[in-house]
Amino acid sequence: IEDEDGMTKTYQIVGEDEIDLSQNRISWKSPVAKSLLGKKVAEEVKIVKPAGEEFVTITAIHFK
Repeated sequence: IEDEDGMTKTYQIVGEDEIDLSQNRISWKSPVAKSLLGKKVAEEVKIVKPAGEEFVTITAIHFK
């Protein structure tokens, strides 16, 4: 994903027993993952976090 400032971040969405935040592996139940699931490349997404809302654009989707 790419945020409004042009910064990019990659997440791997995993099951709850595979979470590892140091490797950006987040649970499919997390607010970030729930916001991203089902979306397409180039789609703008609103992510609601405890610190507030963030708008990001999906730049790529890879399946492992």
